Amino acid sequence: MFGLEALDLARIQFAFTISFHILFPAITIGLASYLAVLEGLWLKTRDDTYRDLYHFWSKIFAVNFGMGVVSGLVMAYQFGTNWSRFSDFAGSVTGPLLTYEVLTAFFLEAGFLGVMLFGWNKVGRKLHFFATVMVAIGTLISTFWILSSNSWMQTPQGYEIVNGQVIPVDWLAVVFNPSFPYRLAHMATAAFVATAFFVGSSAAWHLLRGRDNPAIRRMLSMAMWMALLVAPIQAVIGDFHGLNTLKHQPAKIAAIEGHWENVGNEATPLILFGWPDMKEEKTKFAVEIPYLGSIILTHSLDKQVPALKEFPPEDRPNSTIVFWSFRIMVGLGMLMIFTGLWSLWLRKRERIYQNRAFLHLVLWMGPSGLIAILAGWFTTEIGRQPWVVYGLMRTADASSGHSLLQMSITLALFVVVYFSLFGVGIGYMMRLVRKGPKTNEGAEVNHGGPGQKRTPARPLSAADDDAEDTGTSLNKGN
Repeated sequence: MFGLEALDLARIQFAFTISFHILFPAITIGLASYLAVLEGLWLKTRDDTYRDLYHFWSKIFAVNFGMGVVSGLVMAYQFGTNWSRFSDFAGSVTGPLLTYEVLTAFFLEAGFLGVMLFGWNKVGRKLHFFATVMVAIGTLISTFWILSSNSWMQTPQGYEIVNGQVIPVDWLAVVFNPSFPYRLAHMATAAFVATAFFVGSSAAWHLLRGRDNPAIRRMLSMAMWMALLVAPIQAVIGDFHGLNTLKHQPAKIAAIEGHWENVGNEATPLILFGWPDMKEEKTKFAVEIPYLGSIILTHSLDKQVPALKEFPPEDRPNSTIVFWSFRIMVGLGMLMIFTGLWSLWLRKRERIYQNRAFLHLVLWMGPSGLIAILAGWFTTEIGRQPWVVYGLMRTADASSGHSLLQMSITLALFVVVYFSLFGVGIGYMMRLVRKGPKTNEGAEVNHGGPGQKRTPARPLSAADDDAEDTGTSLNKGN
């Protein structure tokens, strides 16, 4: 298939499925915390705008959560089907870590999710808020264990190899491996930033179409405050993460920088743009800034960054891909910081809800956080190659050894099923976003809780509303 081997197709299949999957947990993490904040603010202020936003985003959260669970199950099965040798080698570490995720996070989320989504009229306000907070905590605990497992594959610690298998000897070292704290902070913050721009983009869409009400304004305001505060923090976390990667995975950093060789004792320049050529072992059309590579990566003017030619060719990551995936991530991050600063400037001039150029930017920045997450994951995972467990097991030795025909068929089926199934789910979620939050201006106010009648907090309620609206329009037409 297109000159690719079965191993290549197995890697593409895993990359394809994880690219779909990671989008849903990222939004789930951010929305769960956002919902907890909204409900907490409503309980504190009794401002019904927060309540209306809570009901609106809880529907979108439910759809997103369901798609995340389904896509996550597929990921787990692939370890046994396509990467069974990896499971034999490292399953004693990755298996328990993912089991801990199920026992601590998934059960917590599942236990309180029903109360959160369907208990608004059936339980007290404080108990409902507690359920929302537990779901939010559950998403973060899930992130903890999944990132611990993946980080161990990047920087393995606390193990022995006995009879060709990894045996954990220090679980604290396994869980809190050297790259884990940085990668956990980087991913969790990325989820918050991605959600902020998703929410902000939704508000900008409505404002550009003339739907200006307190709920829409509150959405945009909260999203831009989050972008202003968290996007710069993410850049700082990324710097620490880069220093950690330089220490433990220098070949990855060399590939990211497209840096092939050091010259004497000269400081390492930063290559802004170029085209790393793996065959010719050089970066073509390079646009360099002297010293800046050393300043950014070593925080000094004279220290050199390891070069790709210092590593055997078979141990080099594909610099062509990670060079550009990293720059996409960083470029979008800088654009996020700029958007947050512009929002502050407009807020001081009381033009944040009227400036159409700004609103168009926020609208187009809607998927930027998710694209940056994908670019970051490509950088991380492709930069780890040719290792599936860094320094211990090569990717080529981890696959199950299926035939080219088998991998071609399964990859094609995954593409068809994923685009069909999740395409419908994403389309429905966008339909909910386009409806916007319901407000009760001029209506009798009630505050939920036992015995109070409110619109059910379930995703399909939006479809019911559409049907009623359609029926009313038809009756008027007749």
